[in-house]
Amino acid sequence: MIEVKDLTYSYGKDKQVLHGLNFSVEDGEIFGFLGPNGSGKSTTQKILTGILKGHAGKVSLFGQDISAAHTQEFFWKIGVLFEFPYLYANLSAVDNLKYFSSFYPKEQVRSIEEVLDELEFKPDFLKKPVSSYSKGMRQRASMARALISNPKLLFLDEPTSGLDPSGAVLFRKIIEEERRKGTTVFLTTHNMLDADLLCDRVAFISDGNIMALDTPKSLKEQNSNHRVVIDYLYQERREEQTIETSELEEGIPFAHDEIISVHSQEPTLEDMFIKYTGRGLS
Repeated sequence: MIEVKDLTYSYGKDKQVLHGLNFSVEDGEIFGFLGPNGSGKSTTQKILTGILKGHAGKVSLFGQDISAAHTQEFFWKIGVLFEFPYLYANLSAVDNLKYFSSFYPKEQVRSIEEVLDELEFKPDFLKKPVSSYSKGMRQRASMARALISNPKLLFLDEPTSGLDPSGAVLFRKIIEEERRKGTTVFLTTHNMLDADLLCDRVAFISDGNIMALDTPKSLKEQNSNHRVVIDYLYQERREEQTIETSELEEGIPFAHDEIISVHSQEPTLEDMFIKYTGRGLS
């Protein structure tokens, strides 16, 4: 679906921001592209979506070089959710979607009512102007805009930004449903929970270089200290011990009356992000 080889990009002569990126995204994959601010993440996404020109190296989508992709049919296959909602503030969600859906063939466009219902959009706001919406409601309208054209490739930039926990859960379900339909998803986010729960693979980018690329599970396992913390009761006292996982092969290696919990000490995806990029999530 996406092939990137030796991708470089510079803003002027002395400001190279991408240094030979290489990665691919398979059909139907949810691929996380994660990095701190200023890492080259947004530049890469702008190149992949055709917004930014003048790169060196090869970038192909749907088997076609992005540099030679100038047809409507090519861009009809792509849906984009920008980090900052791109909507007409004086129009309602419905009118925004009617306008944006007019760019696509009628047979490709999904039902506006169906998409908004899937996103649990509040009926009272359907015909109110976007300027009156909360951040979460704008995010729902923006996601509807990305989905209305039934894209084959979906670029999502901070999709759960501004959503409450229930809204974030809903968006993750919708993204997973898109994958089940065969849609390929390219996800950029600072939300490591989203990345961990959704992504088949993640790439960490820092200072224009890819520092690691693997499944979230593999990244965490490779960096695990292979220990577990066991909480237990013994002689009516609550105790805790940390042991090597290998010690569990023969059973619990200490006296106990009741095991309360067993917790792996493998790192989180956020821990891996900081290790490979050298920076936090700001």
